[in-house]
Amino acid sequence: MAVSALVRQRLTSRAHVALRPCCPSSRRHFFNLFRKPPPKAAEPVPTLTADNLFHPFSKSPFPMLRARGEAIQKLAPCPVCTTSHEQGHPHAEPEPLNEHWKADQEHQNYCRRLREANEDEHDLRSGRRMTEFELPGPHGYEEAISLSNWDVFWYTRGFMSMDTERSRRHASKLLSYPITIGGALHQWSPLTLSNQRLTPEGSRSLAALRSTLHPPLGAPETSEQQVGKPQVRVFILGARAESSLPVNVWEQLCLLFPAAQLHIFFIGPQVSLPKPEAPKQVKPEASAVPPQSSSDASAPQAPEASVPAKVPYITELQNRAEYLPNIYKPPAPVDIARQKYTRNAIGRYGELTITGLRTNNYIDVPPPLFRNAGSIQRQWGPVLPALLESRCPIFVTGFSPQDVERDVKSLSEAPDVAGKFEWVVTPGPNTFGSEKWEIADFDPRVMIKANWGIWAIRGRSKDIVERSMLDGLLPWRQ
Repeated sequence: MAVSALVRQRLTSRAHVALRPCCPSSRRHFFNLFRKPPPKAAEPVPTLTADNLFHPFSKSPFPMLRARGEAIQKLAPCPVCTTSHEQGHPHAEPEPLNEHWKADQEHQNYCRRLREANEDEHDLRSGRRMTEFELPGPHGYEEAISLSNWDVFWYTRGFMSMDTERSRRHASKLLSYPITIGGALHQWSPLTLSNQRLTPEGSRSLAALRSTLHPPLGAPETSEQQVGKPQVRVFILGARAESSLPVNVWEQLCLLFPAAQLHIFFIGPQVSLPKPEAPKQVKPEASAVPPQSSSDASAPQAPEASVPAKVPYITELQNRAEYLPNIYKPPAPVDIARQKYTRNAIGRYGELTITGLRTNNYIDVPPPLFRNAGSIQRQWGPVLPALLESRCPIFVTGFSPQDVERDVKSLSEAPDVAGKFEWVVTPGPNTFGSEKWEIADFDPRVMIKANWGIWAIRGRSKDIVERSMLDGLLPWRQ
């Protein structure tokens, strides 16, 4: 009896499954096989091909590069006649002098890099599809990210394939700033104790910060883990080029930590502020047009005002003629009067002071940081000692080995700073530094790579020594 009831129940359930209506989206019609696919949008035809990228700046097809060539001619002196600016640099002149070009003993050292930088600048404006700038979105929580090097990071994050060295240079220059921060803070950071880049003090300091950036062990790293977590604030002191990056580039840093709430602050007189929006033009209301009579029908009508077509961004970039040389001396900022914070403002925004940097914060200082011990006292004053008192990790990047060595030496000799900090990350090369050469306008022989090196310090911790109540009373316990 029980067996027959069980068989009847199974047959009934199968009948219900068979009679269940099919989803409309899963239906396939026979005539869809002969339907043509929608036409794909035609890719723009590049202005310059891959074998025609090298052009002297003075003869470049793009106005901005011609303007940069003029700026280099005015700023860069000839390496042979360095005592006078009357003769420009031989590599920046429209028609270089052969005798000066041959007299330059260091010509072979930097001429290949100059050509490489020239082709990169023209490739950015060539109008081709920049696949290296197509950034991926969120990754699955079951997908692990490797931060061993650029190649493995691009592969595990789902970037487009970097087939050429030029694509690598473009992508590394764009992502160097956010991924350098992410690579230093992530739990799979290439800065570890095994390669002697991370010190034991730095391991303890970053362990507390990583407990906020990542969920507990075994929990999925999703956005739902942000509930109830404190905010992690990243302060970038002396920000310049990194503040001009688009928001979707800095979003790549947030995608490395989906379970954390990141708040990035750009601090400094050279921060790129967003362009103010132009006021919207109010369209005049259409006035009632009286009906035309039969006699006026043959009269010629006034032509309608044509609406200007929207210019593509790549065309606007190619036709841009203004260029600002990369030599900028910011004026002294005006003193900001201190204002009293209301109780509601503190609760909503928080008090941005040194005392508010105790926990869950990361401080990044881009180069150039120091030139000598005296520059620390003039430029930074009491700011650096106050940052050390906060006990927050302070990461510093450099654009060359000499720059990193100079910063470390000047820091160890500065008053009120020497002997009051401990190492978090020892000085060395940065895994996610830019691979693109940056040429200085005041001297084309000066070439750097952004974020070449990285090191970190924090304020020296004070060990607590327990003392008994009898200390000082008994002579043998003094």
